[in-house]
Amino acid sequence: MSAADRYGDPAAALRVANDVLAVQLAHRSVRRFGPRDVTEDELDAIVAAAQSAPTSSNLQPWSVVAVRDPARKARLAALAGNQAFIEQAPLFLVWVADLGRARRLAERSRRPLGAADYLESTLIGFVDTALAAQNAVVAAASLGLGTVFVGAVRNHPEAVAAELGLPPHTIATFGLSVGAPDPSEPAGVKPRLPRAAVLHRERYDAAVVDAHIERYDATLSAYNARFGLPGNWTDRVLQRLRGPESMAGRHRLRRTLERLGLPSR
Repeated sequence: MSAADRYGDPAAALRVANDVLAVQLAHRSVRRFGPRDVTEDELDAIVAAAQSAPTSSNLQPWSVVAVRDPARKARLAALAGNQAFIEQAPLFLVWVADLGRARRLAERSRRPLGAADYLESTLIGFVDTALAAQNAVVAAASLGLGTVFVGAVRNHPEAVAAELGLPPHTIATFGLSVGAPDPSEPAGVKPRLPRAAVLHRERYDAAVVDAHIERYDATLSAYNARFGLPGNWTDRVLQRLRGPESMAGRHRLRRTLERLGLPSR
C-alpha cells in the first residue's frame, strides 16, 4: 500500500518511504478475523510498544485489560452494540483512562491530589490512553495482526467497569479487537481527506481547505460503492453528529465520569 492508496489519488504519492510508513499507510480496520490466536509474547510486545508512547509529565495515566475469555467477550460485545467481531477476535483489549493509580499514590503518601479533579487531568488521561493504543495498533500490524477500535464500550461505561472490575477514578475509553485478519473480508484501505484539506500552513484557512471536501465526497462515495455501501463523507459526518439521539447513550458521559470518580471542574 502507498499514499496513493491512502488518498485514493495517484497524484498523492509521497517522496519519502520506509517500512514504518508502509505499515501506517496500509492501516485499515479489521472486522473479520482468522482462527490463529494472539500469543502472550505478541501481547507483551504490543503492550511494550504502547508504553513507549509519549505521556504527559510521565504520568502514565492509563491501563489496559486483556480479555480472552469467550463468555466475557460476549458480555462486553452485548454492552458495545452487539458487534460480532468483539467475540470473534481472539483478543479484546480494553484501554482504560486511569487516574486511580495516582489517587492510590496520594492516599498511601497522605498527600493532596486536587488537580486530579479538573477537566485537564481527565483530558490527559484520555489523550495518553489514545496515544498508547495507537502505538499498539502499529505494533500489532507489524506482527501481521489486524485491529479495530471499539468506541462503543462507552455506551454503558458503568456496566463495562463492573464487568472488568475497574476501580474508582478509571473509565474504559475504548476497546481494541486484535487478531489475524481474515483475507476473505471485503474491505480495503479507506481513502482519507486530501492532505490539503487538513494541513494548514502558519494559520488556519477554512476557505482553502474546505474547497477540497467536494472532491473527497466523490472519492469516498466511489470507495463505498465498491462494498455496497451508500453515501459520502459529508452525509456520514452530519448523520453521526446530528444530535444526542445519534450518540448511543454517550451524551450522558459527563455525569457518568463524575459517578466513576472523574470529575471535570
